[in-house]
Amino acid sequence: MMARLSFLLPLLGLLTVPAAAVLTISAALNVIEYVPLLTTSEDYYNSSAIFVNGGVAPLVRNSSIDLGANAETQALRNYANNTSLRIIWNIAEVPYRLVANRAAGISSLSDLKGKRVGTINGTSAGYFVEQLLKTVGLEYGDYQTIAGNICHEAPCGNRTFPDMLARGEIDAFGIWEPTLQLGIDALPAGQTVVFQDRKVYREIYNLHSTKEKLANKKKRKEIVVFLKNLIKAQRVFEEEPEKVYARVSGAVNVSVPLLEKVWRVHDWSGGIPEDLVDVLGEEEKYIARVDNRTASSREHVAKMVDGSVLVEALALLKKEERRGEGHGKECGRD
Repeated sequence: MMARLSFLLPLLGLLTVPAAAVLTISAALNVIEYVPLLTTSEDYYNSSAIFVNGGVAPLVRNSSIDLGANAETQALRNYANNTSLRIIWNIAEVPYRLVANRAAGISSLSDLKGKRVGTINGTSAGYFVEQLLKTVGLEYGDYQTIAGNICHEAPCGNRTFPDMLARGEIDAFGIWEPTLQLGIDALPAGQTVVFQDRKVYREIYNLHSTKEKLANKKKRKEIVVFLKNLIKAQRVFEEEPEKVYARVSGAVNVSVPLLEKVWRVHDWSGGIPEDLVDVLGEEEKYIARVDNRTASSREHVAKMVDGSVLVEALALLKKEERRGEGHGKECGRD
């Protein structure tokens, strides 16, 4: 992680550590990516953080919410109407996958021409499918997109993507985990084809705040301390996942064996990705099209990224580690 943050290190300084405070955090409470926020609250704040189901949309609409977590696509959608939104940290990067049924005559991406592809248009999954198929010359309209629902545990119910794939109602689908893995598991061994290309798309699931919250000195200090502790929590997710499998399982109702299968596609190293602004600039074109608005410039969306909070959090962490303080339970919770 530190290599990715090297461009921030010259700015590091020592800050006064404020007392712990209650923060209100908005996130989709059924996705794996949000759980480091929960474990940070449990391990460092005695579970005092307040979580509301949502993401960045409630954050920009409700002044009582301090932080919001979402994929970059939803950040772009909300930034279009509220330019106070700020990305302050990356929680997870997840290269999405697409699973196809060999029995439908699919062995390569180009075979998806004219096929039925499950996804959720207007989301990170919809963008992923479109970009992946463009790599073999397939444009939107060369295949049929079919809507469906996600699933967290087998047996998956009616109208979920894994069930639709097994029943032959779709020929392939692309979505976030663990639904994708359940689609692989839903077909007989040897009957699945899986496509993945991190260079084409990976979800960049970020932590956000707002310009107003960060301009408030007291609230900013609270957010900086929370981020410092989140960095420590994510180290465990990245380096010692066996310590958190059971806790993630309990939080999002995904079995530990299923988590173990999908963990390898999650990168918890954090930071602010060096190519984030470039990614936002490209994805803005897609989000603007599906939202029927004019795309903003790369320079405009670049203002959404604020690395200053991370600089301050790293300074606190550096000071803490010098003193040998604050290691706590580090998400292990014996």
